[in-house]
Amino acid sequence: MKDLYLLSATEISELLAAKKIKIQEYFESLIERVRLKEPDVRSWEYFDEELFAAKGVQADNSFFTNAQNRKLTGIPIGIKDIFNTSDMPTCMGSEIWKGFTPGNNARVVDDIIYDGGIIMGKTVTAEFAVHHPGKTLNPHNAYHMPGTSSSGSAAAVASGMTPIALGTQTAGSTTRPSSYCGTYGFKPSFGLIPRTGILKTLDTLDHVTIFSREVNDTRLMLDTIRVKGRNHPYIFKNIDNVNQNNAISLPLKIAFVKTHVWKNLQSYMKEEILSFANKLNNLDSLIVNDVSLPSLINETHINHDLVYSKALSYYFSAEYENNGDQLSESFKEMVEYGRTISIEKYQNALIHQNKVHSAMDKFFDDYDIILSMSTVGEAPLLNEKEVDDAALIWTYAHTPSINIPIAFGPNNLPLSIQLVSKKYNDYKLLNFVETLQNLQIIPKIKVV
Repeated sequence: MKDLYLLSATEISELLAAKKIKIQEYFESLIERVRLKEPDVRSWEYFDEELFAAKGVQADNSFFTNAQNRKLTGIPIGIKDIFNTSDMPTCMGSEIWKGFTPGNNARVVDDIIYDGGIIMGKTVTAEFAVHHPGKTLNPHNAYHMPGTSSSGSAAAVASGMTPIALGTQTAGSTTRPSSYCGTYGFKPSFGLIPRTGILKTLDTLDHVTIFSREVNDTRLMLDTIRVKGRNHPYIFKNIDNVNQNNAISLPLKIAFVKTHVWKNLQSYMKEEILSFANKLNNLDSLIVNDVSLPSLINETHINHDLVYSKALSYYFSAEYENNGDQLSESFKEMVEYGRTISIEKYQNALIHQNKVHSAMDKFFDDYDIILSMSTVGEAPLLNEKEVDDAALIWTYAHTPSINIPIAFGPNNLPLSIQLVSKKYNDYKLLNFVETLQNLQIIPKIKVV
C-alpha cells in the first residue's frame, strides 16, 4: 500500500487491526517521507532512522501477543525536545545541554510506550521553549515563520513525517505553529496532562499540547496521556465521572469573541473568521452571539509577561550565571527583566490570574464554546515582528482550546480559527470539532 504517511493514526490503527499492513511497512513509508521533506523543513532535532526502523520490526514481532487494549500500538509520535527520553538526547534547544541524555522518560512518554506507541524522534524547539527560534522552516513557504517554541512538532505533522506530535504551550507556542503550518493544535485544560520529566518554565502556565491532522487522533492521544482516577478529584468529577463520549447536547450557545487583538487582524483574516461565524449561525443547532470577555481580561498580557519573566529569571538563573555566553540575547533580556520584578508585583499577577479563572468559569455558565482568532493572519515573513499573541489569553485562563485551519490566505498559507471551552470540558470541545467536521464546516487537512 502506497503513501501510508498520508493516513491518520486512527486509520493506521484500523489497518493494523485488520492485518492489512505491517508496522514495519508503515514505518518505511514515514522514513522515506523524512528523507524527502526533512532537508527543507528541518523539524527533527533527533531522528535515528535505524533505531526507528528497529522499533517497527520489534513492534511487529510482538503485535499479536501484546496489542490488546493498547490503543497506540504501532503509532509513531514526535516529541518536542524538552521531554525527557531515556534512549534519545534532550537538548532543550540550547547549546548548553547539547548531547544531554537524562536517562529517564517523561511521564507522558512512559504512558505512550505502555499504550503501544513508539517515540519516533525529538522535534525542534525554541531555546528553552521560549522565544529564540530553532532551525525549523515553514513547510508551506520557507520564507515565512513556522511559529516559535513547538514549531518542529507542527511542521513534522503538517508535512506528513508523523501523524501526531507533542508540544507545549506557555503563551502561544502551540496555537501559532499549528496556525502557521496548518494543523490541529490542541491545548488541554491546565493540569490535565502531567508535566513530570518535562522542562519547566512556569508553574502556572505550562501545558502539554497535541498536534495532529485529524481530531480523532487528538482524542486518541489525549485518552492515553491525560491523568485519570479518583486521585485527581477535579478531573475525576468533571471528566472521568461524566460520560464524555456521548454526542454533544444541542443547541449550543457560541460566543464570538474578538479580544483586543482583533484590531490587528489582516482584512482577509477578518473576512474568513466572520464567514466561519456566519456558517455556524446558519445552523439550526447553534446560536452565535457577538460578546465581550470580562473586562479584567484586558490586563492578561501585562500580567502574563510579569509572571513569565519572573519565573524564567528563577528557573534559569544557573544557565544565566554560568553559561550566559551560550544564551541568546533575547533570552538573557527576559531573565534580566525578570530579576527587576518585585515579589509583590509577581504575587499580584498571580492573584489576577486566579481572578481570570473565576471570571471565565462564570462566563461559561452562559456559553458552551468560544469562537475567536488564532493569529492575525498568515505566517509572517521571517524578518517580520509578530503582534500580541491572540492565544495567550486561553493559556492564562487554563481553558482548553484548539486551533483549526479553515482556509488559505493571499500567499497560499494556512488561516485558522480558535475554539475554546470551559475548563475540563475538553471532550465537549473535541466532540464539537468532530461535529463540524461531519457537517463539512471544517475542511479536511491535507499533507503539505
